[in-house]
Amino acid sequence: MQMIETTSLPTEAPDFDDVIVNGKTIEATTILQEMQYYPAETMEDSRQQAAQSLVVRELLLQRAKELNLVPDDSDADYEQLISTLLEQEVDLSTADPETCERYYEANMERFKTPVLIAASHILLGADPNDLEERAARQAEAESLISTLQDNPDRFAALAQLNSDCPSKEVGGQMGQLDKGQTVPEFERQVFNLDVGLAERPVESRYGFHVVRIDQRVEGEQLPYEAVEDRIRMYLQERNYRRAVNQYIQLLAGDAEIAGIELLGADALLVQ
Repeated sequence: MQMIETTSLPTEAPDFDDVIVNGKTIEATTILQEMQYYPAETMEDSRQQAAQSLVVRELLLQRAKELNLVPDDSDADYEQLISTLLEQEVDLSTADPETCERYYEANMERFKTPVLIAASHILLGADPNDLEERAARQAEAESLISTLQDNPDRFAALAQLNSDCPSKEVGGQMGQLDKGQTVPEFERQVFNLDVGLAERPVESRYGFHVVRIDQRVEGEQLPYEAVEDRIRMYLQERNYRRAVNQYIQLLAGDAEIAGIELLGADALLVQ
């Protein structure tokens, strides 16, 4: 769980209200402490997320007490207690083979081996904040593409002369790439290119790239049998999350809650 520096939070929260759940008060100071786990763009957004999490926890603990699941031991493991409550109260519908197969047939694009490419590039580096420099480098990249369209065999030589990437020492070769190896904005563009020289420069945070796709291996469709277990686990987890959301919504609907306006069902899911 990502944390933010606690020094960025005020030591007091005079503008924050207490939150009351069925007569049980969650004090503003408790919410303030919880906010360190919910970094957000504004203090109010962070407060909303933290308070909502504490409300959900309190609703679940109160329900556990109603069912006599809470031991007298003050050192009780409340996380385990909540897990026990959910196991007892929430039905987990299994994903039957027919449902799994229907999901596979409707989402076959998700079940392919990764596309692999071998690429070469010439990087014309530019500061992302210097618009004038970036415009000039884009023009240079377009000029290089024009030259290479007439003289494709010069790619390695032009990479050695012009590229700002260490790959220039091997003629601009980047080697084999699969998704996740490069920055997202570069990846989104190059993985859609056909074999050969790209007609336009590829822009990234580093500048402009003259790109040549040297080889492309399309992803292969995985058979249903190879992904059946993965699909079953995904669907069961999705079903469980939905059931827990509905359960928490029912508890919230029957509760008296003051000091916070709860968000929708998806946002109420216990963490």
